[in-house]
Amino acid sequence: MIIRPITREDRDLICHHRESMFRDSGRSEDVIALMGAPFRAWLEPRLADGRYFGWVADHDGRSIAGLGMMEIDWPPHPAHPLMDRRGYILNVYVEADFRGQGIAKKLMAEATREAQHRGLQFMILHATAQGRPLYEALGWEDTAEMALAVPDA
Repeated sequence: MIIRPITREDRDLICHHRESMFRDSGRSEDVIALMGAPFRAWLEPRLADGRYFGWVADHDGRSIAGLGMMEIDWPPHPAHPLMDRRGYILNVYVEADFRGQGIAKKLMAEATREAQHRGLQFMILHATAQGRPLYEALGWEDTAEMALAVPDA
């Protein structure tokens, strides 16, 4: 297995992994289908200019896992009082027949190294129930974040 940086040519794989991640976590097919084209339109310029970056795990010529990352603007915060940005991890996915082999852990290690390289002192992610045990084992902690879907006016 090799872990390599993502490229623009990985956009279909990233979209597939994102859809599979949401499907595996119980999201409806209607919502997954609805977000497909808008996500692809969002992803393309960010892959092109490097705002979205990450890694893919390849095994025997097949891409079996991936992780996306962004460096996001964030005001100084008690968790990073002198820094105005954070790392954001997203779209972590391992194909079902390769789970439990430490691949996601290796991808997370790449993300941590990249955060260190960029001088980021804090990273966030939104965990699925499937991913939570891994993140906790790696030292990630729950935060006080909440969410609200704003109703139409």
